[in-house]
Amino acid sequence: MEKDSIAVGLDIGTTKIVAMIGRKNEYGKLEILGVGKSKSLGVARGVVNNITQTIQSIQEAVQDAEADSGYKINDVVVGIAGQHIRSIQHSDYISRNNPEEVIGDADIDLLINQVHKLAMLPGEEIIHVLPQEFKIDGQNEIKEPIGMYGGRLESSFHVVVGQASSIRNVGRCIKSSGLDLSGLTLEPLASADAVLSQEEKEAGVALIDIGGGTTDLAIFKDGIIRHTAVIPFGGNVITDDIKEGCSIIEKQAELLKVKFGSAWPGENKDNEIVSIPGLRGREPKEISLKNLSKIIHARVVEIIEQVFAEIKAYGHEDPRKKLIAGIVLTGGGANLKHIKQLVEYITGMDTRIGYPNEHLAGNSDEEISSPLYATAVGLVMNSLRNHTQSATPLVELQKPVEPVYRPQPVINTVVTPDPTQELYEERELETVAAQQPAARVDESTEKKVKRSFFDKYIDKIKDFLDNAE
Repeated sequence: MEKDSIAVGLDIGTTKIVAMIGRKNEYGKLEILGVGKSKSLGVARGVVNNITQTIQSIQEAVQDAEADSGYKINDVVVGIAGQHIRSIQHSDYISRNNPEEVIGDADIDLLINQVHKLAMLPGEEIIHVLPQEFKIDGQNEIKEPIGMYGGRLESSFHVVVGQASSIRNVGRCIKSSGLDLSGLTLEPLASADAVLSQEEKEAGVALIDIGGGTTDLAIFKDGIIRHTAVIPFGGNVITDDIKEGCSIIEKQAELLKVKFGSAWPGENKDNEIVSIPGLRGREPKEISLKNLSKIIHARVVEIIEQVFAEIKAYGHEDPRKKLIAGIVLTGGGANLKHIKQLVEYITGMDTRIGYPNEHLAGNSDEEISSPLYATAVGLVMNSLRNHTQSATPLVELQKPVEPVYRPQPVINTVVTPDPTQELYEERELETVAAQQPAARVDESTEKKVKRSFFDKYIDKIKDFLDNAE
């Protein structure tokens, strides 16, 4: 059953890597069992640029999640992002051999597989093929063709494309971390699962996920994904601007942004000043909060205008494509003070902050409900749909390691040593050891288990990477 499935999502971001373990409770809500977070050292703008550092960061996050949850992680669903991601619209069709038979899943799969064979630019690979409306024998605007009759099945598709080398690098990091890769998902789609309601997707909504290295956009209308885009700017660019504008180090710039930053300069008075400790005995530096807000405001306006250009490219001004539910902001950048008001001012669209708490169980940690964890929550939800068993309880792995050689109380009551007693006890211990392996035996079997996971992953990753070639 799905509620018994244990799912794991791995969000490889530019600023942080999050491993999240979860399952569905009896009410169908997502219960988070454990979360591990580490600083992302080998990723820039959503793309892996240092394999060794990324592997270390993944292992650190995974170990934290395992310690937090008491589960051993076996495989993960990973989010894909980065400036190399692009999307295209494509239409395709198949002619059915027997129009008298109803359309089934096999027909849909045949049509999707046909789209997967599209010729891409050199070095590119198709990540997602997402059907939109179907058309059967000229009858259009069909959302669910299964069970209908027809000879020609046609559909429009939203095709998400990325650089094969970037995808392979992510796969390599997962494999080298000792994990199995059970799925790849576009990060804005994962975030959308976590923070958007079905009603918003039907009405028309633009999800803006402001991460550390990139800002992701996903537009939904009539319950269908219509447009995706990745803007190669995020929170890190804002931090860099503060660092340069205030002549301070990056760590201080990040703290300033998080604690005192605002996207609306009018909020701060001229006499509001924060003092930054000087380096190595130098004088403290005084920074005006109004100037800080002006620096942040300039960069956020640039990011939002680029996202709005993508929303215009989708054609939201067309009455049939109108986004009635407006904009939903999520990701770490959504925590910036007054960003909601600035987005409403620039776009003229209703805006809200997207929290992933709608799908979370009521007893979830408040920190997990932050927009910061929207992608990770969405990846766990994506993994749950695959009915995976991505983690196993550590208690089960430790059972055979219980001490076997316990002193028998009967030995203390024997007055006269019996020569056969020692032989009998040795045989008894051998029998117990055969029934319940000791720690030495368990270590070897555990190595075999890990080896089988590794072999299984090698086969899967070979198929996955061969298809990319």
